[in-house]
Amino acid sequence: MSDYAIEATDLVREFKNGPRAVDGIDLGVAPGEIYGFLGPNGAGKSTTVHMLTTLLPPTSGTARVAGYDVVTEGPQVRAAIGAALQEAALDPLLTGREHLRLQASLQALPRAERNQRANELIARVGLTHAADRKVRGYSGGMKRRLDLAMALVHSPSVLFLDEPTTGLDIQSRTALWDEVARLAREDEVTVFLTTQYLEEADVLADRVGIIDQGHIVAEGTTDELKAEVGRPTVEAIPADPEDAVRLADMLARFGDPCGSTKGVAVRLETGETSLADVVRALDDAGIEVANLWLHQPTLDDVFLAKTGRSLEGSDDDEAEPSRRELAAEPV
Repeated sequence: MSDYAIEATDLVREFKNGPRAVDGIDLGVAPGEIYGFLGPNGAGKSTTVHMLTTLLPPTSGTARVAGYDVVTEGPQVRAAIGAALQEAALDPLLTGREHLRLQASLQALPRAERNQRANELIARVGLTHAADRKVRGYSGGMKRRLDLAMALVHSPSVLFLDEPTTGLDIQSRTALWDEVARLAREDEVTVFLTTQYLEEADVLADRVGIIDQGHIVAEGTTDELKAEVGRPTVEAIPADPEDAVRLADMLARFGDPCGSTKGVAVRLETGETSLADVVRALDDAGIEVANLWLHQPTLDDVFLAKTGRSLEGSDDDEAEPSRRELAAEPV
């Protein structure tokens, strides 16, 4: 029996007349973990999710979700998981409550439990005030929260969220983040989250995998990845502009000079513990500074180091196949 809620070994998906969208990846996600899957459009994120949720068969390799093989035990996988994918399957003429009742019926919940479960989830995702309104009048954030509630009707042990907050305002995004974090913390649901938002991964994920051109190029906690590829940067602005040269010479003793739009900056050789030494050296040299900052490395620094490009603004990449294209693919 595997110790992982999600496990993949040498997983490959190759589309007809195209490159390998997923090219031999290995995954291991522990029960109750939030795993952030980062990458630009076309990197293989959604294709991976489609395979793990049994919507698309792998070309080769193996994957198990909730202990079941995604190829030979598809019905068991689908019974154990919830999924909120990029295209929410909502009927504009049904109310939010009707959607949840219908989903509860499709999941074969006993009739006596359906209303109770619908009411519970409506309250949980903050839609009580709109539960009996038709979905065509819902905002984008309300639709995403309803889609999440529908994925939770049957109390899944594993939840797949494929870019769940794309296009949402920050208030709606934060509300969804809070609910996802609560699911993992209180209900011990394993969450597989694909995203292009670095902040989203930083806030939510226990571990992060970065995928680029079908390959996982980095994996670990956000702190581990930041420490691996980046060092803190100290930046200072001299109170007297004529001290800029002396300030640059002094800071160069502590690290490698790097860009600064207003003052002088260096990437510290020994990490943030050097900051106290920098302050003492400034005092000894009699250099007064107007401002002094310590900048920690970010996930964007990690992505840039691992892929040679920034994740932000990567929407020009070739998008992954749509559901219509997937349906046309031979199995």
